[in-house]
Amino acid sequence: MSNWSDTLAVFDLETTGIDVETSRIVSATVAILDAAGVVTERTDWLVNPGVEIPMQATAVHKITTEHAVTHGADAASSVAEIVSALRRALEQGIPVVAYNAPYDFTLLNREARRHAVAPLDSPTPVIDPLVIDKAVDRYRKGKRTLEAASAFYEVVLDAAHDSGADAIAAGHVAQAIARVHGGKLPTTAAELHELQVSWSREQAESFQSYMRRERDPSFVADGGWPER
Repeated sequence: MSNWSDTLAVFDLETTGIDVETSRIVSATVAILDAAGVVTERTDWLVNPGVEIPMQATAVHKITTEHAVTHGADAASSVAEIVSALRRALEQGIPVVAYNAPYDFTLLNREARRHAVAPLDSPTPVIDPLVIDKAVDRYRKGKRTLEAASAFYEVVLDAAHDSGADAIAAGHVAQAIARVHGGKLPTTAAELHELQVSWSREQAESFQSYMRRERDPSFVADGGWPER
């Protein structure tokens, strides 16, 4: 197995929406997995986002505005703690796994700026099982959601769209990819990080040309990774 997967930090956000520029954090998890995929450390946050949580978002993660206001922590201090937990892992050289990393890292960056918290500066190394899976198994049919990847790699995902369940499942998918495709991947997280930067760009270019051909001649796909 590639040694980058021996110890992993895992990271996931549940939020008020899909637009990284305007959406707010509602819950978050940062945890550490050992080589066997066992959780050795874990912190969860429930956050009062300071805005109404739309019904569409609540339908996904089951957290209502009322629950977040009553039980959630202050957004500014929560964002500072999440950034700090990730910074600590990265400074220790522990790769951070995030499924569809540009969503979580970009949204966290915007939340940090919103609340005057020093954002993560070009987080590295990051492991994005979505980008890696598309690169090592390019022609597999079907969806590439976390649920679909978990099913394909025989990873248990108990409660999809719970930040803890999603973060840990993403880490287990990354470790499964390392077991199955380790021979195609570099052994260091730093090298794998750089590969994902180019893979993400190539995948976005491919998707953009497909969309322009099939649906919308002006469609633009952003390949920036792990932040936009």
